[in-house]
Amino acid sequence: MKITCIQMDMIFEKPDENFEKAECLIRKAASEGPDVIVLPETWNTGFYPHGDIASLADENGERVCEMAGRLAKELKVNIIAGSVTEKRGSDIYNTAHVFNREGKEIASYDKTHLFSPMGEHESYQKGDRKCMFTLDGVKCALIICYDVRFPELTRSMTVEGVDVLFNVAQWPKVRMEHYHTLLKARAIENQMFTVGCNSCGSAGETVYGGGSVIFDPWGRELICAGEHEESISADCDMSIIKGIRESINVFRDRRPEMYI
Repeated sequence: MKITCIQMDMIFEKPDENFEKAECLIRKAASEGPDVIVLPETWNTGFYPHGDIASLADENGERVCEMAGRLAKELKVNIIAGSVTEKRGSDIYNTAHVFNREGKEIASYDKTHLFSPMGEHESYQKGDRKCMFTLDGVKCALIICYDVRFPELTRSMTVEGVDVLFNVAQWPKVRMEHYHTLLKARAIENQMFTVGCNSCGSAGETVYGGGSVIFDPWGRELICAGEHEESISADCDMSIIKGIRESINVFRDRRPEMYI
């Protein structure tokens, strides 16, 4: 499975410009023949608008679903459309959408752990369900940014057979070492590929770190981006997972009765 992360430098609080840019970047990435294209967190608005968020949000996710579904079908590629600031009724969510090669939406996910240090919980609603789906026969899971700090969420999905974890993020430059360490840890402890698609540039006063990265199930870095806008790709050999899980069978040796 060839996975491409688009490390997008979005324009803060300018959804029209960001949608136009995202489509251009997806088309360019698709020309290299990936199986999966990934966008970062809240790329339509940046993380995150204050004031009248509702006027900037994607109403019911209609705009992202139209664009990503259309491109997935046209380009015959799976698209994990990052996440967007989305309005449903009177509530705002940080929501990700996933599309298969036929352009069908096969999964969506509302961020479950909101980043209280920046007040995300004051403006956005929490999600209440996990996100697992299958792309080209590979079982995948999706989390958003801060979710990676909660290993219980990832492990709860991995025991159901997940082989690839996607994390879409707007992770600040000042804590990039944390981002890479957490993604590497999730890869090693769950014997899975982890894919971190981060943004770059700035939103408001916060500078984001780029550094999008893909780790294999041994925790080896397959590729890592720099600090500026770019796309990175790696071929992920799913056949290695079986051998790793047989040689060090952490799932057999778990003691879930001890973890409550």
